[in-house]
Amino acid sequence: MRKVYETADAALDGLLKDGISIAAGGFGLCGIPELLIAAIHKSGVKDLTIASNNCGVDGFGLGVLLDSKQIRKMQSSYVGENAEFMRQYLSGELELEFNPQGTLAERMRAGGAGIPGFYTKTGVGTVIAEGKEHKDFDGETYILERGIVTDLSIVKAWKADETGNLVFRKTARNFNVPAATCGRVCVVEVEEIVPAGSLDPDCIHLPGIYVHRIVQGEHEKRIEQRTTRKREEA
Repeated sequence: MRKVYETADAALDGLLKDGISIAAGGFGLCGIPELLIAAIHKSGVKDLTIASNNCGVDGFGLGVLLDSKQIRKMQSSYVGENAEFMRQYLSGELELEFNPQGTLAERMRAGGAGIPGFYTKTGVGTVIAEGKEHKDFDGETYILERGIVTDLSIVKAWKADETGNLVFRKTARNFNVPAATCGRVCVVEVEEIVPAGSLDPDCIHLPGIYVHRIVQGEHEKRIEQRTTRKREEA
C-alpha cells in the first residue's frame, strides 16, 4: 500500500469533512503538523473537534483554524499564548473541554490501545471531576476518564521510512505518539523520508502499522516563548 504523498493536500484527500474529530500532535509550537494544519485551513472544513495539548498561537499552528472559525470544540490542557482562543472561549463561541495535561495524554494513549476508560486521582475535588463517575480504591477516590478516539490524527515526525516507521526528534515526541495512535486514520508530515530498512529498529518511536499516509515538507519551526537573563558580571 502506497503511503507517501506529494503534498499535504493530497495526503488529506478524501479524509476531511465538516464535523469530524482530529487529534493533533505537538506541544506549544514544538513538533506541530503545520503543513497539514495549513491544508485543513485551505480546505474550509468547519465544526471541527480537535484534541491537542493547546491551540497554537494567534495566526500560527492550530491558531489559524481558530481565526477562521473552523473549530467548534477544543479538548486541551491549557490556553497558552493564544489570545483568540481565550476570547472565543469567554464569549461562548468555542466549546472547551479542559483536561489536566497528563490526563489528556493518557486519554489519547488509552484510545489508541483500545481502552475505553481509566480511573485517575487527578482532578478529584475540582471542576474537572464534575459529572464524572467517582470510585474508591484502597480508601482513595478516583474519577473515570474516557479514552479519546478521533476520526483523524495529524502529527509531525523527524524521519519516516517508506512503510511509516517514525522517529521523533527530542521533545517533539511529546503528544505526537499518543495522538498518532488514537486516530482511525493517521497522516504524518516529516522532514525526511528514508528507504525501508534504513532506520535502526531500536530508534523507532512509532511503528508504521499506525501510519496511513506520509508527506515530506519544509517547516518554519517557530519558538513559542524565549526566556533570557542578564549575563552575570565577573
